[in-house]
Amino acid sequence: MDLKNVQLAVEGAVATVTLSNPEKRNALSLATLKELGAVFADVETRSDVRVVVIKAEGKVFSAGHNLAEMVSGSLAHNQEIFRVCSAVMQKLQQMPQPAIAQVRGIATAAGCQLVAACDLAVAEEGASFGTPGVRIGVFCTTPAIPLVRAVGRKRALEMLFTGRMITAQEAREWGLVNKVVPADQLEAEVKALAAKIAEASRLTLAIGKRAFYSQVKLTDEQAYTLGSEVMVSNLYAEDAVEGMNAFLEKRKPVWKDK
Repeated sequence: MDLKNVQLAVEGAVATVTLSNPEKRNALSLATLKELGAVFADVETRSDVRVVVIKAEGKVFSAGHNLAEMVSGSLAHNQEIFRVCSAVMQKLQQMPQPAIAQVRGIATAAGCQLVAACDLAVAEEGASFGTPGVRIGVFCTTPAIPLVRAVGRKRALEMLFTGRMITAQEAREWGLVNKVVPADQLEAEVKALAAKIAEASRLTLAIGKRAFYSQVKLTDEQAYTLGSEVMVSNLYAEDAVEGMNAFLEKRKPVWKDK
């Protein structure tokens, strides 16, 4: 892949995707979104990757869409931006590996959307989050989609209606991020979390992630029906048999991802 705005590095079972255009505040331009889409499509097929970490270079995680690009863009161009952006955000939930946002600095508009779309998020104490589109006449309608699913209606609407930036601590209390740590501990904290998740079978993680996002859309009764079917099927996977036997035999399981 010819990547200019995004970097991909794989170390062990963890793939790290880095937004690498700090001069443009890691804006999610159409080119950047296409690169992210290509990287995610590659990573999801890699059997050696169990966890994906998304981070950014510089002092800003992402300032969202490139406004200059959108102001000067044609209708077709802007439609493509949001089509590609929507596909990228959905891919974060569709890919079999858990995705962790590692947030340093500001995450606004589509940048905040990117954090909310990840399965997990860890932020440094100085990070802040917002959906300030209302202040420039463009409501953050698409960022609202994963945001409301993370923080709930009242808190999401407060952010959307006022455009107010919330602190990392507020983001943790509201459910937008899982943990807040000092800036000098951010890298280590995310690595530890990724390593813990990577101890699990890739197949088991994939089964669980897919079922989780499927059942949250259902009624309780439908969710239990789906959950029961998935668990029974899961029991007969090679890794499930290995994992249960390893537990009973008090040994470490050896995963085959089958």
